Amino acid sequence: MMRTLAWVIAITFFHSTISRAQRSGNPIIPDLLADPSIVQINDTFYCYATTDGYNQGLATSGPPVVWTSTDFVNWHFKGTFFPAAVGQLYWAPSTVTKVKNRYYLYPTINTNIYAAVAASPAGPFHVLNGADTFAGPTAPKPMVPLKGPKGTKGIDAEVFIDDDGKAYMVWAQRGAARLHDDMVTPDSYVVIDTKRSGYSEGPFLFKRKGIYYYLYTLSGHENYQYAYIYSKISPLGPFEFPENDIIATTDHTQGIYGPGHGSVFNVKGTDNYYFAYLEFGRGSTNRQVWVDNLIFNDDGTIKPVVLTREGVGALKPAKSELISIPIRRARASSSLPDLKIKPIKDSTLNRTETYEPQNAIDQSNGTRWMAAATDSLAVFGIDLGYARKINKLEIYFVKPTAGHAYKLEYSTNGKTWKLCGGHSDVQIQSPHTDDFAVTARYFKITFIKGVPGLWELNVYQKP
Repeated sequence: MMRTLAWVIAITFFHSTISRAQRSGNPIIPDLLADPSIVQINDTFYCYATTDGYNQGLATSGPPVVWTSTDFVNWHFKGTFFPAAVGQLYWAPSTVTKVKNRYYLYPTINTNIYAAVAASPAGPFHVLNGADTFAGPTAPKPMVPLKGPKGTKGIDAEVFIDDDGKAYMVWAQRGAARLHDDMVTPDSYVVIDTKRSGYSEGPFLFKRKGIYYYLYTLSGHENYQYAYIYSKISPLGPFEFPENDIIATTDHTQGIYGPGHGSVFNVKGTDNYYFAYLEFGRGSTNRQVWVDNLIFNDDGTIKPVVLTREGVGALKPAKSELISIPIRRARASSSLPDLKIKPIKDSTLNRTETYEPQNAIDQSNGTRWMAAATDSLAVFGIDLGYARKINKLEIYFVKPTAGHAYKLEYSTNGKTWKLCGGHSDVQIQSPHTDDFAVTARYFKITFIKGVPGLWELNVYQKP
């Protein structure tokens, strides 16, 4: 076993020739996330989403966190940003909306839509109309209950502020309403008449060049689709129905399935628009966030989105005083066996998830290494090829919202090891970073607490 024999002798190396270029493809974030609402505020991109990966479907949900990035390539979060309680379900938090220097958020909590407010887009947020307990006599009153007005469903809210300052909210099953100035009280309930019928969630309302666009989903799982209608009159219609109204659907040739519940955003000062969406992943609540370009025709209609694995890349220049170092090889004490993904609605799905060590050094946010379930003290190591001065490691753990504790060691020969980082307390963040100044060829991570797995591992040195 690697933990009892010499490091270099005991482990079979897995070779990797992947360069250490910045991650820029899809998925954009190294974690399981769904229902992404992305917005640029000042110089930062914020991604509010459902935390997936808790493997009990809709019976559980992950802790509420907000991922941020200054370049749209390197994402991170630290701690939760919304009050959470045991047994509380937190989904589809909406895009943050700024009104009079306050930031409003509209998450689905325990199958009802609530309003929350904060002084910063990073939170912490506090629920309006009651306490943050969601139980007992002081529990907050939902804005829209699960059984919403006019047959709508109280989940998946999004809020849009028009040029005149008036606010509008849309939610599942085509619900819509004007909001009063308090940003909490709905008025003028309507059900939006769409071109296509059937169950619909994940709506999104935005405006470009005087045209209001209403996006809505159809079906689900591998068959998730996005359709749209538009109005040149008001956010609530009357709407026009374009001939080519399906803008996102499964691309079997690319193997990209079920583009579902997402959002639209643009980079400030540009006419560059982007479509963020969840991709099927391996089904149920094991999805990831993808982003592709949203292109308009000259008449304002939307072209079908070209789903890609390349994504949109950096939307702003990355700023770093460190140089990324190539990792020659990766190795681990164990790996989970491959998992064949079972189709739910589309028998053409042919997807197998692997968990080899090299997945953590391939610069892909869509692959990961995970230790075998029987590995009681998992260890992951890398070989840089030769000893050199190193100043930083950046570790993206699997299931980061559950927290991790670990030990980081380095070596020049693979036999003698010295401590250079880690922490014994469980910390909820991603990535975990260790700064130091050592000469090393090898590094190894020993998992103390938390899920033993890595999305990505990055190594840096000063120029």
